[in-house]
Amino acid sequence: MANMQWSDRIGRRMKLHDLHVLIAVVQAGSMSKAAQLLNTTQPAISRSIADLEHAIGVRLLDRGRHGAEPTEYGRALLDGGLAMFDELRLAVKNIEFIANPTAGVVRIGAHDPIVVGVLPVVLDRLGRTYPGISVQVMPITASPQQFRELRERKLDLLLGRMTLLDDDIHGEVLFHDRVLVVGAPRSKWARRSKVKLSELDGERWVIPRHDSTAGLEVANAFHASGAKFPPKGVVWAPASLACALLPRGRAIGTLPASLLRLGANLPRHKVLPVDLPIPPWPIGVMTLKNRTVSPVVQLFIDCARQVVKPLAGRK
Repeated sequence: MANMQWSDRIGRRMKLHDLHVLIAVVQAGSMSKAAQLLNTTQPAISRSIADLEHAIGVRLLDRGRHGAEPTEYGRALLDGGLAMFDELRLAVKNIEFIANPTAGVVRIGAHDPIVVGVLPVVLDRLGRTYPGISVQVMPITASPQQFRELRERKLDLLLGRMTLLDDDIHGEVLFHDRVLVVGAPRSKWARRSKVKLSELDGERWVIPRHDSTAGLEVANAFHASGAKFPPKGVVWAPASLACALLPRGRAIGTLPASLLRLGANLPRHKVLPVDLPIPPWPIGVMTLKNRTVSPVVQLFIDCARQVVKPLAGRK
């Protein structure tokens, strides 16, 4: 009987609009800001929250001088509400896909080397096969916070380096990448058959940011090889900047092998015969567990598998 009463309360008294208003208030931080975002009035916002609290039977928001904060009950409802709206959005997208299987939107988060190298090739193939599909790309830094946009349902997938995945993240390895030392085509080091890292102490380096996973591995490789770190005059930069800077001939640096192989219209780089003690790392697709993958997102994943197939057997 209790379950029937609860179902009746939800089915007849709880409105999706009111739940949407609650989410907007929490994200905006106040009812007045939520009213602006939803293009309505503050009394209408207050009324929706009051109706929702009456339907649920508990207080959902604490109001104070600093705005509105969810109570313990409010946070519990928000967790389910965000997932519910996300599933509804995906259901609508699935309907759109059934009506027109060549259209839709894919929201992708990608690490900088992937944005420069692998991703353009995938998007080119996807666009040729399914010209009606739209893609939103958000640059993501490899860090413990990189999954936040996935959890907030602002991204459909993350494409990039796979390290330790949290329990709520599903990962599919596409291929293994490795780091190479590169310089300008006319670099004096390119004429050597082998170069020790310690011999390059006097060179200006362009390497990944020291607070990134790749930067930490480069630092460890320098220490393991007996080379000075950090190098004098080092430039801490993402791969996109390194690609533009290195061919000018006054620096050497590190770049992923996949970027050098798949990157289109990049300046010429010369791989130098330097052995870095850095093991290959997995590159893959990361999605939120227990979240439905839309058909359009699946098309992107399938396309990515095809593009990187030549790289998949290399480690």
